[in-house]
Amino acid sequence: MTRPIELRRANEQDADDVAAIARSLEGTNTALAKNFDAERARQWIKRLGDSGVMILAVDGSIPVAFGTLDFDTSEPETGVLGVWVAPEHRRRGLATDIAEELVEFAREHGYRRIRGRLPDGNEPALSFLSSIGAMVPLRNPNMSFELPF
Repeated sequence: MTRPIELRRANEQDADDVAAIARSLEGTNTALAKNFDAERARQWIKRLGDSGVMILAVDGSIPVAFGTLDFDTSEPETGVLGVWVAPEHRRRGLATDIAEELVEFAREHGYRRIRGRLPDGNEPALSFLSSIGAMVPLRNPNMSFELPF
């Protein structure tokens, strides 16, 4: 029997788990800062506060993915969506499940536009974000999605 993967809002105590996922991505083009560690994750979670969110995916006790809806104070109606999945847990729909949670958060918090976080030259990320872009207006007709330039 396969156990369901739990999706939940990350808090500062989850920083080590978020950093472990980031470490599993080393050597790939992720748009995360080099040397992404637990302290950096903790500060990010803290900065998001109530205006943004980090969703953590856990398989039993193993952290396997996280996603964020971040914000930019210069564009208060725009959220920036990013999702990171440990390599051995990809291609299972997990990133889409996380993105759906992030889009729901955006809808509930009055965001009008979502922009994808796209690392340069990361074709799988581009494909994923393109599929999310099609989902956003279906979930909320008053919201738009943009890929970064």
